[in-house]
Amino acid sequence: MRIEHSVVSVSWIPSEAVRGSTKMAFEAGVTHYDEPPPDEIEDLEALHKAGRFRFANRLSAYIEVDEAGRITSYGHLGGGLITETIVKLGGLSRAFEPVALPEIQLEPEVGDGWVRFVQTTGGRTGLPAPRRVRRAPFIQWRAPLVWTTLSLTLHADGTSDFELVGASRFPRHWVYGPDAKLAAKSGLTDFRDWYAKSFGKKTPWGDEDSPALVTAVETALERSLSSRMMGGGKPKVKNLKKGTTIVAEGDPSDEVFLVLDGVVLVEAGGQRLAEYGPGAVLGERSGLEGGGRTATLVAVTPCRVASVPHGQLDRGELEELSKDHRREERRA
Repeated sequence: MRIEHSVVSVSWIPSEAVRGSTKMAFEAGVTHYDEPPPDEIEDLEALHKAGRFRFANRLSAYIEVDEAGRITSYGHLGGGLITETIVKLGGLSRAFEPVALPEIQLEPEVGDGWVRFVQTTGGRTGLPAPRRVRRAPFIQWRAPLVWTTLSLTLHADGTSDFELVGASRFPRHWVYGPDAKLAAKSGLTDFRDWYAKSFGKKTPWGDEDSPALVTAVETALERSLSSRMMGGGKPKVKNLKKGTTIVAEGDPSDEVFLVLDGVVLVEAGGQRLAEYGPGAVLGERSGLEGGGRTATLVAVTPCRVASVPHGQLDRGELEELSKDHRREERRA
């Protein structure tokens, strides 16, 4: 019996991920941000042709299992896709071709009834960018590297496990499981760190990978709420340093928070309850229950967070969101 599964990462540039002077090129329309990828990938090639992502890592693998349940053979399938960068100046546009680097496929790890595959794909982004270097001529026109490292474990009983093992700090990486549905997200994009360091030895093609900070996928309700928070008024947007307390348990506050980038810890009574990443909507319970904050929110990483008054959102939806959060925190 042949068992075959896939895991896919899709990497794209959200509007909140670019910082500093480079943001001017995006805001002026010289280059562009990306729309969020779909919740389910039906046709990865079609998304590639439409320019819906910057690059993708498609790790597919198979095992052959005999009647006794023993794995008799196995192998890697799949590979990477990387998209050209379109630059517009006035009425002219030009496509800059990216450079895909050789795929890194580790020798599969074989265990009792399972085989684990690991694959890194990525390359050099299409648009050259100036970078300071220590030696003459002190400026190097070379784009940084982007990548993801995925693992996929196939079991003789037909099940599989997957993980985003490592990734460049930019852009945003979304992971789709064997059912082709969105399953996990990278929790932090660090444009400055990526722009300055993702060259040469500081990449998987050199000496090191960057471990990926992965968070769960937000719910459909949170996506609906976040759309209204960002589009229905003027939310407050703050950039927070790692370790910043956003609100403390017991504080009076009527704000609901949307995590735009980074990871936020929720704790109450000194107990860590859960961590949430981009797309999560938090802080709804104080407005519903009255009184002070029921939990403390802390930035685990550098974060970008938007907030709106509680009364700007539908109470029934916030009550439903609160039920989901209580279930997650009890599991944690």
